[in-house]
Amino acid sequence: MILLMGRWDHGGNLIIESSDEFPDDMPEETITAPVDERDDEDSMAWAASFLVDDHKRALQEAYETYVKDEGAQIIDNVWGVLVDA
Repeated sequence: MILLMGRWDHGGNLIIESSDEFPDDMPEETITAPVDERDDEDSMAWAASFLVDDHKRALQEAYETYVKDEGAQIIDNVWGVLVDA
């Protein structure tokens, strides 16, 4: 499982700031702890986990699920991966 974390910018784009790999059977509490630590007063933090084996596939799923229909972009500040639009 890949956990992507980042934040929405004011233009509606999703900025990916971290990518962590966890075992598929990891307890939810272990995964949500780092997510809760990242949010701040603007409440623009974002996180989602994906049952895939690599960062690029997780980014593609994040794009398809959260960004594509909004007409925005996903910007990967971790590895600089570009998604297939």
